[in-house]
Amino acid sequence: MIKPLGQRVLIERVEAESITSGGLFLPETAKEKPQEAIVRAIGTGGVDKEGNIITFSVKEGDKVLISKFGGTDVSYNSQTYTILSESDILAIIG
Repeated sequence: MIKPLGQRVLIERVEAESITSGGLFLPETAKEKPQEAIVRAIGTGGVDKEGNIITFSVKEGDKVLISKFGGTDVSYNSQTYTILSESDILAIIG
């Protein structure tokens, strides 16, 4: 498994529906990058300027809302993940 370093988080994007509520099919080119994701791994953490340990606000398994264009996409075992800074996570869902 991929283990992020520092204050980074590994997420798996939740795919958007390909059919609208009205029954229309959306082709891949019309879909936006999903903003919902599941946290799969958290980094090793960090320390602030005073030497205090910075704790993560999320944990593995949390469903989160992320910024649209944040992070770096990586492939591992034929699965696509995104590594991003915890600051790119906008909210925890649910």
